[in-house]
Amino acid sequence: MGLQWMILTYVVAAEAAVAVVLTLPSPKAVKSRIVSLVSLILQPSLFIIPFSAFQLLDIYWKNEHRLMCTGDVCTASERDRYEKSIYKSQRNSILCTVACLLYWFIYRVCKYCKDIQSMEEVEKRYKDQ
Repeated sequence: MGLQWMILTYVVAAEAAVAVVLTLPSPKAVKSRIVSLVSLILQPSLFIIPFSAFQLLDIYWKNEHRLMCTGDVCTASERDRYEKSIYKSQRNSILCTVACLLYWFIYRVCKYCKDIQSMEEVEKRYKDQ
């Protein structure tokens, strides 16, 4: 179970790095190269959306079927273990949500850059006429 969360963590870190690179100011030539490269990578990396959704469903199912540890029945160590599992599931659900949001953010930034580039080309054609 830990391997999938480590993979998701690395994917989120890579998405965050790509988002930072895309939003840094850079010359037009460099920016267009970066946007075209990231646009090529976006299609195969779409797997992160269903993967995150599946992980969120898994977290929900485990939360619904988790044994409750309340009252005087539980020992202190059992209560600590229960609280630790709650915090871990909250962290993992935030990780899944951030993965989806960062993918969407990167997609929108690439789309806006492409739209701006096409508008600049249209403007240049009109000026030339």
